[in-house]
Amino acid sequence: MTARTKPLESADDATLVFAVQQGDTAAFAVLMRRYNRRLYRTARAILKDDAAAEDAVQEGYIAAFHHLAEFRGDAQLSTWLTRIVVNQALQALRRSRREQVVVLFDDPPEERDETNFVPESLAPMPEKTMLRDELRRLIERKIDELPDGYRTVFMLREVEDLTVEETAVALGIPEPTVRSRLFRAKARLREALAEELDVATQDVFGFDGERCDRIVAHVLVRIGAMHPSG
Repeated sequence: MTARTKPLESADDATLVFAVQQGDTAAFAVLMRRYNRRLYRTARAILKDDAAAEDAVQEGYIAAFHHLAEFRGDAQLSTWLTRIVVNQALQALRRSRREQVVVLFDDPPEERDETNFVPESLAPMPEKTMLRDELRRLIERKIDELPDGYRTVFMLREVEDLTVEETAVALGIPEPTVRSRLFRAKARLREALAEELDVATQDVFGFDGERCDRIVAHVLVRIGAMHPSG
């Protein structure tokens, strides 16, 4: 790392934007690394596809770079970038669904369900790591099943910790809509994960089969020992 690059990484957004506007691509690289995760998660929430989300983020960055001279700081840079990537993702979604009309962020007539909690591993044990990975995949799958508008709001508010105002600006929807969709998304996640838990609970401490046979056999042996036949 050069002595020049190091201070860039600790610079605030306004300083980096000014540097990029002066033609400093290294400053833009710092901005990309700073917001990559948020923008990827936003695109992924819309497209539900890893590769497509990466493409949308890249296209969003290209668009942002070419229009950064127009950025006046009226909104936070993170919100401005998020809005650009949302637009790129929506365009990609429309291209992939040319055969049907896509109305994103409208409440569908029927909804699904789901919840959000990830237990933290207390130790790097393989079993716990595997369980955590399985739980993460389950939650990701359930989030993917949320209606489009709910899923994107959930990702921005709960995963990326955007405020209601920032989320509303990024998605171009009213703040009350953000609140209601987040509430519904959480409710559906809770319900869906509760259903998964109910199904899984039926198999907990399984008793039929080998364990049942073993207990019966052991008891019969002990009874036979206590009361030997004449």
